[in-house]
Amino acid sequence: MAFIEARLDALDRGEGGIIRVEGPVGIGRSRVLAEAAAAARRRGTRVFEGAAAPGEPFVPLGPLLDGLLSGEEPLSGAVRLRDLATTPGRRFWLLQELGDRLRETARNGPLLVVLDDLQWCDDLTLLTFNTLAAGLSSHAILWLVAVRGGSVPSGVRTTLDRIRRAGAHELALGTLDERAAAGITEDVLGAAPGPDVLRVIRRAEGVPQLLVELLGPLREVVTIENGTARLSAGPPAPRELPSVVRRLDQLSDEARELVEAVAAVGGPVTIALLADLLGRSSAGLITAVRESLDADLLAEDGDHLAFRHDLIREAVEVGLPLALRRTGHDRAAEPPPESVAFPVGRPGPSAGRAGPEDATEACRLRTEAAELAATAPGRAAERSLKALELTTADAPERPRIVAETIPLLWQTGRAAPARELGAATLAAGGLGPEDEARIRLALARLAVPFDFSEAIRQARAGAALPGTPVDVRGRLLAMLAVGLSMSGEHAAAEQAAAQAWETAAAAGDRSAEATLTTVRSAASFHHMDLTEAFRQAERAAALADALGVSTSLWVPEALWHALLSNTTGRSAQALAAAEDGIRITGEQGRTAATRMWLMTRSRILLEAGRLADARADAEAASATADDPGPGNLADVTLRYVMMRVALHTGDRGTARVYAAQARRMRSDDAPVVRHFGSWMLALMADFEGRPDRAMAELDETMTSPAADRPAYAGLVDPADAPVLVRLALRAGAHERAAQAVTLAERMAALNPGLTLLAATAAHARGLLDNDLAPLVRAVRLYEDCPRPLARASALEDAGRKLAATRRSEAVPYFEAALALYARAGAERDVARVRRRLRAAGVRRRPSTAGLSGTWPELTAAEIRVVRLVVRGLTNQQVAEHLSLSPHTVGSHLRRAFTKLDITSRVALTRLVKKRDSGE
Repeated sequence: MAFIEARLDALDRGEGGIIRVEGPVGIGRSRVLAEAAAAARRRGTRVFEGAAAPGEPFVPLGPLLDGLLSGEEPLSGAVRLRDLATTPGRRFWLLQELGDRLRETARNGPLLVVLDDLQWCDDLTLLTFNTLAAGLSSHAILWLVAVRGGSVPSGVRTTLDRIRRAGAHELALGTLDERAAAGITEDVLGAAPGPDVLRVIRRAEGVPQLLVELLGPLREVVTIENGTARLSAGPPAPRELPSVVRRLDQLSDEARELVEAVAAVGGPVTIALLADLLGRSSAGLITAVRESLDADLLAEDGDHLAFRHDLIREAVEVGLPLALRRTGHDRAAEPPPESVAFPVGRPGPSAGRAGPEDATEACRLRTEAAELAATAPGRAAERSLKALELTTADAPERPRIVAETIPLLWQTGRAAPARELGAATLAAGGLGPEDEARIRLALARLAVPFDFSEAIRQARAGAALPGTPVDVRGRLLAMLAVGLSMSGEHAAAEQAAAQAWETAAAAGDRSAEATLTTVRSAASFHHMDLTEAFRQAERAAALADALGVSTSLWVPEALWHALLSNTTGRSAQALAAAEDGIRITGEQGRTAATRMWLMTRSRILLEAGRLADARADAEAASATADDPGPGNLADVTLRYVMMRVALHTGDRGTARVYAAQARRMRSDDAPVVRHFGSWMLALMADFEGRPDRAMAELDETMTSPAADRPAYAGLVDPADAPVLVRLALRAGAHERAAQAVTLAERMAALNPGLTLLAATAAHARGLLDNDLAPLVRAVRLYEDCPRPLARASALEDAGRKLAATRRSEAVPYFEAALALYARAGAERDVARVRRRLRAAGVRRRPSTAGLSGTWPELTAAEIRVVRLVVRGLTNQQVAEHLSLSPHTVGSHLRRAFTKLDITSRVALTRLVKKRDSGE
């Protein structure tokens, strides 16, 4: 409690954080949380208290929502938040809305959010807690969570690992030592315990709850002599314990029957014997076994089940009829039936002696899962998991069910359990080549967004298996080609794709064809034939759309088409495709695909000069439950976007955070990840005024083998060619600057219909030759391109060239650049151009289309949000009015608060009235 009080002191100073309280059942976790909440309230801190419980009806996000939306002072917007929580396809928006509401509340004073029994929380609660705690780490919010010790579900363990890495403080509550137990005994009995009493209380094994419940009956049978409590007539008989009775009452009838059967046997018991005692199949006991483990009544003891504590066993046994106890003991003494392994932990394969009815039910569930996969993957995943539970470990159809379940779990945001399921099945061995190939195909599909090299490994291993059916082998080779292409191993990708085309054609597999058409498009892009790349991308997207999501091999086709549209200057088309993708996958509950579309849109918004929106999408896409790998797709999209936004806005702290990520990327196995990391580090070095270091960061990229060197010599967008030229010239690396110009001009010559490439090449040439003519030509060409930051850069460079000899002529160029930078919210670029204007003799503040005389600190997007907020609209209402997401609105509002140095909507309203009145 002293430690918690210290953290509450820090909270009063505006320092939030996370405290995790861990310990076994009965150790006092909930009491610590209650005392902490009381201490916070005494300080005037606003407290929200939620708790999960076993056996309650499944309500997604229920534990956290109950804490935030119930009580004397609930979080604002309770009805709206509950509606979002229960509406399919709206959970992403719920997450953003919750974050916005908590931020707004924290601005008015510190918050303590208490969440008890984390081990029973649903996946959405875990995701939301982890995401909000990370996203709100800079706010005065202290998260106090409790979780039982020992085994917990994998999703809970993932959450605990993440908050530990995020710096969570940990309080581990252990059992009482004998001195403390004796002190409690003296408090309860009114005298120091004698030796016989000490022997009795040792049976509680230091668990406070059991100790106090054990001491209650002792008061009736002790005598106190000379200040010592002694037993008057031997140890008391076993009795029911209140805590055990409560836990038994919470169980379903099936689980209670199972627990009582274990008590009747008396000692550790196998699943097979329990099934025999209860007249059921082993597979039919799965739910009851898990429920009894969740209630902390039973525990696994090798391949047996046993009571977690001997006092619990006695308390259950004493409530059984004597005849039943005798029967159980007698049956336990008989030779056991044939032993069948049945791992009851999560996740993992189940086994047992499933009857015909279990196999029939599993078949029905698989059929339903296949039918639901296209429209309701979450429900499909649950049915597929249930089919697994009903299928024995040695059943021939089990590997096929595993292969069906993995992509459903991944699609619904449960990538880590999906990978664990596949890995465990492979590790168990005994698979035929076809079964192993199908599971490796599922794992390759899963790995592509997270770990390009792992996707390649799984696909290559599966394709090499002898006797693999031609359709499965074709898909494995297609995924191998995808993995190699995304990894940046272009020559190997083309070789794998050629082999895959033959196999896919032999199988007549349209899904593999769609994926391989995307690989063919990427190859054309690498060879700088963007017109052909775009044509192939359109064809791949059309093929995938015709197939539908339930049969598509993966989901890169439409995503790649959108990215290529953006790269070739079709930004409006790209943005529309991304918004459709986000909407459709959100409605379908495809969490993984929604996140990938958000990543894509963040990149499009960055290059469209909508920096705040790009940052908001990147932050939203980072909110994921359980990425199982290093996040290669996030490396080359989200982290790149966040760093570029930070550099344009002059956010040095954030830029350094992503520079650290870039250093990790430099050691990745995938060449493309290393190239992105190198480019990010070069940009950071240039930002810090170290051009020599910037060029050194690009050494590996610019000298890598030509066959695998990415297009644009390691850059990630055509508009980066002028950036590289400028950077190289600062470092005196004229040859590298010339290399970048040659490549840009070659790209433009190969694709004469793409204005963006012509503008980029002219811009780069003007910088290299220090020639005004190509710079002015670039400015003109950029007018027809939806790349405002690239055009602003060309305007600034042309103005800089003119300012050397004709300062007055430079001013219009600088002012036009300033307007574009201001509309984008690029504060660092705005400040630099203003310095150029002052040097050109402009002493007044220029009038620009992107700046407001009343609100010079804010971008146009921020002003629109502020105007609606002061009218009393909520973030959700503002979002609907402006056709934005609530998260984007919250991001704009936070930035406005920071720039205006205010902390609440009330202060904002006062400031608006003051400025509008001209005071």
